Amino acid sequence: MCSSHNYRLLVFDWDGTLMDSEMRIVSAMRTAIAELGLSPRTNDQVRNVIGLGLDEAIYGLYPDVGTPIRHQLAIRYHDHFLRANGISTPLFPGVKATLRILHIAGYLLAVATGKSRRGLNRAFDETGVGPLFHASRCADEAYSKPHPQMLEDIMDQLGVDRQDTLVIGDSEYDLQMANNAGTMCLAVSYGVQQPEHLLKYKPLGYLHCISHLPRWLKQTETE
Repeated sequence: MCSSHNYRLLVFDWDGTLMDSEMRIVSAMRTAIAELGLSPRTNDQVRNVIGLGLDEAIYGLYPDVGTPIRHQLAIRYHDHFLRANGISTPLFPGVKATLRILHIAGYLLAVATGKSRRGLNRAFDETGVGPLFHASRCADEAYSKPHPQMLEDIMDQLGVDRQDTLVIGDSEYDLQMANNAGTMCLAVSYGVQQPEHLLKYKPLGYLHCISHLPRWLKQTETE
């Protein structure tokens, strides 16, 4: 349900919200796990930690494994993710056009992501959308989601109050981060978690395609 408001700052999650990277993340993690001879994890188990920082995601998968092994898993995951194994990571349909529309309309755009800074910069370069964003924060620059620090840092940097900020994401970690920071949030239904799983975080609505966002925002300004 939309609430009447004119938002100034739109903060996007990256993986699963703007970029279709789920299959590559799951494949890279499961391959790294197999190489180390760890107890296997299912696709769903890996999918459910997408959105966390890598260290937090690995801990979520293997809380009883020692730090040296988790460190090795992170290294091997990075290696396999970069190799890609033939799995592409395109932006979701309509992302570039939508970001351009919002940028031209005067919204401040930002990214808060579980990716590393190096990983996000690489994704910006590959997709060409980096110049459309006014700020970004990564999991190696702040506490991982659902801690609110990434979002609070972005709001402080851009001088925007929480009531004028909207988070758009596909996972519970995105929406919980927004809840913890006192901002509103909007879910997308095409990402790593099903919409019904996100209900308890009280998103204002669900987008079935990112290209619906400008219309949704216009409706919030007029209702």
